[in-house]
Amino acid sequence: MLVTGNRWGKSFASAIKIIHHAIFRIRDIKYDIAGRYRIVTASITLDQARIIFDTVLRILNDSCRVEGLVRKVTTTPYPRILLGNGTLIEARSTQRRGEYLLGNDYDFFIFDEVAFEDEAEYVVNEVIKMRLADRRGKLDLVSTPNGRNWFYQKMRELKKRTEDAYVQSGDSRENQYISQDYIQVQMKYLSDKRVAQNIMGQFVDSGGEILPGKYIDAALINKKDREERHESGGGNGYYISGWDLARKKTATVGITMQVINGICTVVELSRLKKWDWNIILEAIRKQQRIYPGRLVIDATGLGDVIVSQLSDYNPTSFIFTAKSKAELLTNLELFHSMGRIFYERWELPDENGRVWSLEDELRAARWDDNNTCDGMMALALAIWPLYKPDAPLIRPRYGTI
Repeated sequence: MLVTGNRWGKSFASAIKIIHHAIFRIRDIKYDIAGRYRIVTASITLDQARIIFDTVLRILNDSCRVEGLVRKVTTTPYPRILLGNGTLIEARSTQRRGEYLLGNDYDFFIFDEVAFEDEAEYVVNEVIKMRLADRRGKLDLVSTPNGRNWFYQKMRELKKRTEDAYVQSGDSRENQYISQDYIQVQMKYLSDKRVAQNIMGQFVDSGGEILPGKYIDAALINKKDREERHESGGGNGYYISGWDLARKKTATVGITMQVINGICTVVELSRLKKWDWNIILEAIRKQQRIYPGRLVIDATGLGDVIVSQLSDYNPTSFIFTAKSKAELLTNLELFHSMGRIFYERWELPDENGRVWSLEDELRAARWDDNNTCDGMMALALAIWPLYKPDAPLIRPRYGTI
């Protein structure tokens, strides 16, 4: 993984790496029986992918003047360079969730500007990785940061995989071929976040998030830690479950918290994309039988029907209004800031081969865009019974005149 500020030289570095692989056909010698050696530079658009491709072609034509090195260059249906040793270099788009890459196999794959691909996780895990399976190919993920999205999560994962992964970062000021005076002017007038992201190549919140990335980082635990917390709690803790009910294109999500000494840990999460009230009712009942305790249900609109059907559990109704929703989400942020809430990533299958992740949803939720964040709302509902409005900072004083 290469993650840097803008104008650091990512495209040039990737182009040099492509040429090195292309000339020496870097791979285990046992795969040479396959004959062909294929390299691809791909990105969110073909225009973006061609930046590295065109840099490769320019260097081959201008600097690597070896007769017969470049045998053929074609531009349709997509750009290709055929070298004299049989290596094929291509530029492709990852649009339509990597559809144009299916059926191909590669020895070396460079995915440029990964952080700006909305479907990055699917494209990498479901499409690209198996394109490299034939000859145990290599994958480079290259990008400038774009908030704390999947690319950020992947960076954290790869930093721990020192045996088979490598992460390099870079600051734009390291590039001696760009105007340092211009960079200094930009650092003077750009916001601190923009400087950190676009020049220093650091991962920062894009702004407007309900939960700052540092809070989510601190709240994440692995499954083993969660199970240990659950078992150690025993009879000392109690459970609270929150359910956000589906509306139109959203999902019904139920989250159960175990509360021990004021610390909340998610021990169960259910997510349903079904509209049958009986299925939803049974899911809620099943979770309550396993984790008996306080129950909070979204009673907005037809939600009151569900509440009435579950009267034997004495549920707490929560009706969403502009004011109540703001209080609910502010309370969720407060618990994060105090370090009183913990959860796993909780990944579940979604429609069309996608994977839904609680962490991804929490990172994406903004104050101005959160109407489809069912998991976040269920999480907030689960801790709502612990909500305590702040007392006045200065208590009133009384006197007589």
